[in-house]
Amino acid sequence: MNQPLAGYAPAPVTARMENHGNHMLKVAMQTGNDLLARVGSMVAYEGFVQYEPNPPAVRQIAKDWLTGEGAPLMKCSGDGLLYLADYGANVVVINLGGEGISVNATNLLAFDAHLTWGVERVKGLAKFAGQGLWNTRISGQGWVALTSRGKPIVVDCGGGDDETYVDPDALVAWSPNLKVKGKRSFRAQSLIGRGSGEAYQMAFSGQGIVVVQPSEDSTDRLRVRG
Repeated sequence: MNQPLAGYAPAPVTARMENHGNHMLKVAMQTGNDLLARVGSMVAYEGFVQYEPNPPAVRQIAKDWLTGEGAPLMKCSGDGLLYLADYGANVVVINLGGEGISVNATNLLAFDAHLTWGVERVKGLAKFAGQGLWNTRISGQGWVALTSRGKPIVVDCGGGDDETYVDPDALVAWSPNLKVKGKRSFRAQSLIGRGSGEAYQMAFSGQGIVVVQPSEDSTDRLRVRG
């Protein structure tokens, strides 16, 4: 029986975070190196790992999620291997290396607890979406795991004047140094997006990347009102 299943066995640990297949995250847990992960994302673990849902440090920061887009988080601590997933979504692992990333909260799976993070309003979009768009900004030396509904594309915006346009419901994350603005597309609601009202995009420019999933989130993160 073991022979047919051999190809699914865990691979040797080579990094703090890594993929096990396309849809599962493997985290090497060590005492003193805690993890913040989406509540309910644990699918298995080996060793001794403890969980604390919505710890005080998370409550203090996440109170700024005014629009209900926040992802409930739990603190994971201990020693062993931890496996996380989110309903079969693709998992994208990123080593920040001292840089930062701005993440749609619905696509945030896990990140090192020692990283600097907070909830911030995306400037320049309030007139398109009432209160605007709130994202989670994470930076520092450490690891972040994102989810994508399907295999994502990573678009390099370059440093020129050309802009990259993204349906906000398909947006996963972007480099926080990029300039962001909203753009209306009149008479295009049947072609772009699945939300009600006018069609719209988010325009990115500058030096950095944008991560886009091939599936539009159904939460209507931005909706033109009026």
